Amino acid sequence: MNRQAQAAVLFLTGGAILHTGLTDLHLRYVKAGLRPLLLAAGLVLIATALATIRYERRAARTHPHKALPSASVPAPAPSPVPTHVHREPWIAWLLVLPLLALVLVSPPALGSYSAMRTGTALQKQPWGFADLPAGDTVRLSLVDYAGRAAYDGGRSLAGRRIRTAGFVAVDRDGAPYLVRMALSCCAADGQPVKVGMTGRTPPVLRPDAWLEVTGTYTPKRIEDPVNGGVIPFLDITEAKPVEAPRDPYDESWNG
Repeated sequence: MNRQAQAAVLFLTGGAILHTGLTDLHLRYVKAGLRPLLLAAGLVLIATALATIRYERRAARTHPHKALPSASVPAPAPSPVPTHVHREPWIAWLLVLPLLALVLVSPPALGSYSAMRTGTALQKQPWGFADLPAGDTVRLSLVDYAGRAAYDGGRSLAGRRIRTAGFVAVDRDGAPYLVRMALSCCAADGQPVKVGMTGRTPPVLRPDAWLEVTGTYTPKRIEDPVNGGVIPFLDITEAKPVEAPRDPYDESWNG
């Protein structure tokens, strides 16, 4: 693959990254906070491709082709016609296929399959918990509720109705969990935060379906069979299906 072809691949790569960063597609791969870096990377690749093409054109003008041999000098014998066509440059263009997949195919977010085969992200106690707002019902992220239920002994949750949301996961024994995948950087390092559901759970629970639930704190907890982490529970009083959020990953976890 020559320099101009390499520049074309760089340009296509930068364009695909820019397309991903300018749409919600980037939320399938990285945290929303990394969007500026993703856009910057795409711009750098495009700028590098354009600079490479400009350099190659300038070099072609600076170093023209050598003069043709004079008539007195015998022309070299023609080279034999090759019997095999070298196909490596065409094979190299297969590098473009992943770029097309990046633009045309939107991968699903990590769901129940990954959640039940990965240990909970609740591995250590957070530094502290902020005071909850006043009111009978308080809306918390699933990660916030799980951290308070696991490490705060229910002190900040006692007597409060909690409203939260997540997707459904079911273990081998049929026990239901409400889950949110937490990212440190990107989907590759995503870990689930699992909350067991007791009380008035829906009679039919479909894995990966999103639920908004209201309930109260319960001291019940179990160990995650994958890594021994804490899985707290929520005593459900109401539950209703909801659409998956624009950003399927919970960024409030800093574990």
